[in-house]
Amino acid sequence: MPPEDAAGVADDAHGASLHWRALEGLYASAPINHLFRSELEILGEGRSRISFTVEPDSFHAAGAAHGTIYFKMLDDAAFYAANTHVTDRFLLTTSFNMHLSKPIKGGRIVAEGRWVSGRRRVLVAESWLVDGDGEECGRGTGTFMRSRIALSSLPGYRVANG
Repeated sequence: MPPEDAAGVADDAHGASLHWRALEGLYASAPINHLFRSELEILGEGRSRISFTVEPDSFHAAGAAHGTIYFKMLDDAAFYAANTHVTDRFLLTTSFNMHLSKPIKGGRIVAEGRWVSGRRRVLVAESWLVDGDGEECGRGTGTFMRSRIALSSLPGYRVANG
């Protein structure tokens, strides 16, 4: 576990970096991410990026990505941006609002997340989706709470020593 204060917040850059790499491992280990193939990168404190490709098998009947894809990637990007601030507990999404602004017809998409506020009990983060042309396709804001689930108890959360 990275060095942390009593609130479960990393207290040095090395500890934070270890926590971020462990969050990336946790994301990669989640079974849902074998269905929705994607890669998480923690960019820094309060910042995340998820890259994925939208294929025709995720289209609705009118030939564009189903809203499930928007929600999944927007929620995950905001969630992991928020969880960079919490090193002891898994967060839970308590609310998520999203706005879909452009149909995704396929191709490489990037979801970016940014922590907005809160560190102790409730955290707020936002996220947005950008297509291969650099155009925003959707945006979301979520609230996240600490759960009783210790990150260290989750099989995918592995902090490398050193």
